Amino acid sequence: MVMRRRRGMLTVITALFIGFLSIGATVHAAEEKIESGIYADQINISGMTVSEARNAVQEYVDSCGEVQITLHAVDDQAIVTTAAEAGLKWANPEIIEEAAALGKDGNIVQCYKMLKDLERSNKVYEVKFDFDREKIRALIEEQSAQYNQEAVDAVLTRADGAFQITEGQPGVIVDVNASAEAVYQYLTNEWRGEEGYVDLAVTVQEPRGNAEELSQITDVLGTFTTSYSTSNSSRSANVANGCKLIDGSLLYPGDEFSCYEAVSPFSKDNGYYMAASYLNGQVVDSLGGGICQVSTTLYNAVLRAELEVTERYNHSMIVTYVDPSADAAIAESSGKDFKFVNNTEHPIYIEGIATPDKHITFTIYGMETRDSNREVIYESVVLERNVPEEEVIYANESLPLGYCSVQSAHVGYKAQLWKVVKVDGVEVSREQVNSSSYNKSPRNATVGTATADPEAHNAIMAAIATNSIDQVKAVAGAYQAQADAAAAQAAAQAAAAQAQQPPAEQTPPPEQPPQEPAPEG
Repeated sequence: MVMRRRRGMLTVITALFIGFLSIGATVHAAEEKIESGIYADQINISGMTVSEARNAVQEYVDSCGEVQITLHAVDDQAIVTTAAEAGLKWANPEIIEEAAALGKDGNIVQCYKMLKDLERSNKVYEVKFDFDREKIRALIEEQSAQYNQEAVDAVLTRADGAFQITEGQPGVIVDVNASAEAVYQYLTNEWRGEEGYVDLAVTVQEPRGNAEELSQITDVLGTFTTSYSTSNSSRSANVANGCKLIDGSLLYPGDEFSCYEAVSPFSKDNGYYMAASYLNGQVVDSLGGGICQVSTTLYNAVLRAELEVTERYNHSMIVTYVDPSADAAIAESSGKDFKFVNNTEHPIYIEGIATPDKHITFTIYGMETRDSNREVIYESVVLERNVPEEEVIYANESLPLGYCSVQSAHVGYKAQLWKVVKVDGVEVSREQVNSSSYNKSPRNATVGTATADPEAHNAIMAAIATNSIDQVKAVAGAYQAQADAAAAQAAAQAAAAQAQQPPAEQTPPPEQPPQEPAPEG
């Protein structure tokens, strides 16, 4: 019994002794040097303190940051960077503490066994790397854009009555997100501090159109012509310019065409001049005046091609170059646009021609699938006609007496456009295409009243009071004639006086800025 107690006590004491040794070894390990035969990758950290080992490995990681990484982009193009630029950092610094405790942490038996193992073979800890995903992405996004090759679509042109096809070219675009992930996975899983090479993810862009598709464009689907022979030079130039901007447009099945997007912006740089247009019931000058004749002519060609019209607006007041309800207005200020969709199963081509005799024609080419005995006709039906009876006179004190600008009256209309289909000359269907309301606008005049002559001022105000534009024109015209005669006499007297003076030394006239064409009034 006594012997059993003594043996039990001895066991407890031995266990406590071993435990104290183990604890002491663990505490002391942080202060002692790392045992022999321990490496962090190829860095021998044997005999180093924790601090020394940590610095040695960090220096190794930093040196790896200078290693070049080549990112292959497109063709022979590549982005050359470094691991540091990709945000290199040491991912597992805890291995130093683990290495320092090796052979010291545990009981005497465990420590003895570990030290014997180190005598037979080295213990190598893997140094793991991590990188900054956002830095990698930003690097690729910034430097890969120059290597992107956009696809070049096939081109269809028409010259001398024949089509010519130019094949397109595929494009290659770097996929930034996919490329960044591929680079990150390579660097964190495969890269071991040596020069690296990674293929970036690229997307191949196929060009739109090919010779087979475009060769199907052979038939006239719809055509329409309007005349602008009464237009002045500025409006004529605007019509021709808008026609040119649309000419050559190619639409594939399902494509939507915006007339406004095609012809805008309305600026001098885009080829436009000041010309008459409608605004709030008035005829005013604006850049691009007359462009609605372009959209209207195209609208009628689209109707005859039986394409799907998705957006169309009538003018605020009636136009004279098409029947009521056969117009299509576009306007930046009111958000008006003319849009249509290629609802056929084949590409279509829009040809626009403005002739020297001031006719504009749009022709839509495609592949004809409609029966040859089928005919489409469009009929304009006037439901209501409102003739303005009054005249309006606007007195303007900022304009000189003698000025008188007159705008003609515009009749108001309510109208509809109908589509009539005939087969072998027999009507088979009739459907309403649209309805339109046009505002009436009275004949009006803007009259200048500014003068220093009280008698003349009273005379023009008396004429305005009659509310007769013709009476106002007569009075204003008489005073304008007097002003013109006085100006001519003054010019003649000045010329005569100049002729009597000795000739002065000639100096070149100052350079004059270019003048805008005279706007339509």
